[in-house]
Order: sequence, then C-alpha cells, then structure tokens
Amino acid sequence: MSSRIEQIIEEIEEFVDSCKFQPLSSTKIVVNKEELEELLRELRMKTPDEIKRYQKIISNKDAILEDAQQKADAIISDANAKAQQIVSESEVMQTALQQSNQLIEQTNAQAQEIIDKATQDSNEIRMSAIRYTDEMLENLEKIMSHTIDQAGTKYNNFINSIQSCYDIVNKNRMELSPQTEPGGYTQVPEEAPEEKTEE
Repeated sequence: MSSRIEQIIEEIEEFVDSCKFQPLSSTKIVVNKEELEELLRELRMKTPDEIKRYQKIISNKDAILEDAQQKADAIISDANAKAQQIVSESEVMQTALQQSNQLIEQTNAQAQEIIDKATQDSNEIRMSAIRYTDEMLENLEKIMSHTIDQAGTKYNNFINSIQSCYDIVNKNRMELSPQTEPGGYTQVPEEAPEEKTEE
C-alpha cells in the first residue's frame, strides 16, 4: 500500500472524527458529502495498478494455459511433419524412424516444459496477488478496528458525562424539595384530597 493511500485513510478518519453529531443523537453524524466523496475519489485513483494487473492475469489464467497448449500442439504438429518428411526422404527406413521418434520425444518434452512453466508462472502471480490483497485488507481491518474502538470510547465518555449531570440535577432537586417523595411527586395532605371528576 502506498504512503499516499495511508494518508488518505487517515484523512478520512480525521474527517469523521471532526463531524458533529446530529441533534438528539449520539451515534449519527452530519457529513459533508462533497469532502467525503473527494477523498474517496482520490483513494480509488491511488489504487495500485499491480492489483488490477494481477486480477486480470488471474482471470485470464485459462487463456494463458490455452495459449501454451496451442504452442505445444503447434510444435508437436511441426515435429510430426518433419518426421514424416524424414521417413519419406530417407533411404534407410530404420534410421529415419529412430530420428523421428527422438524428435517427437524432444518436442513432447519441450511442449510439457512450456505448459509446466506457464502453470507455475500463473500460480506464482495468483499467490502474489492474493498476498498483496490480503496485506491491504489486513491494514484496512486494523484501521477500522482502531476507529471502532475510538468511537466506542468517545460514546462511553459521553454517556458517563450525561449520567453525572443527571445525578447532580436529581440531587439538587432533592435538596431543594425535601418534602418531595421519590419519583418527583409531592404528597397531598390527607385532609384536602383532590377530588376526581368523572367524564
């Protein structure tokens, strides 16, 4: 991951942290859409070209193997043609047959080598792409986990602050109105009960 991508992700974190909460909400924030979209656009533009290239090569793995097979088939076909030519033109049939068999064996070995090399290269490229992508996802996972932990801590501090204020207000009310019973209701004297009206 390039250093600029890490900077963009840090800028997104700072941008989210700087956003204000929506009124009457401790979880939803007000986001400047244009600023966030600009950061995301730049993040997409900085995506390493290697990942796209690896993804394309992985998706074209079958095409790579098919091309190698075609080359191998062409070599074998050419070897067979040469072997037939040697047999038809040679005065010594046995010598021509031996030469043709040796040529076919060599071309078969060469064709198999091409296929094995293409398969090995394709697998190595695929594994490199997977490792690179996994490293990017691991970094992103760490950043997101850190952001979640920070958000949780801020939320808990906010709730604790509100609870403290509530306790102080409640205590002050109790001190101002000692005759008020728990729950905030004032006891009505028995000699003057409140009359109820029926609807």
